[in-house]
Amino acid sequence: MSNSSDSPSIKVWGWTLSVFLLVSYLVCIGFGLAAPDRFHMHEAWAPLLPGFKWLTPVGFAAGAIGSFLYGWYIAVIAVPLYKFFSKRGA
Repeated sequence: MSNSSDSPSIKVWGWTLSVFLLVSYLVCIGFGLAAPDRFHMHEAWAPLLPGFKWLTPVGFAAGAIGSFLYGWYIAVIAVPLYKFFSKRGA
C-alpha cells in the first residue's frame, strides 16, 4: 500500500529539475569564462536554448530562462508517465 505522500509531485520535481538545470547552466557559463576557447560548451547550448548567444545579456537571460523551463517541461511530462506506469505495474 502506498499513500499519496509517496507519490511523486509535479511541483516538487518541477522545482528540483528546474533548479538543477539552471545551476548546471550557470556552472557551464562559469566554466566557459574560465576555460580556454577549445573547451567552451556554448556551441552545445545554442541549439537547445532558443535565443542563447554567448556573452550577451539577452542571450544569458534566454539561456537561464530556457534551462529553468526545461526542468518544468520534464516534470510535467515525466511525473504523470511515472504515475501511469507505476499503477499498471509495468
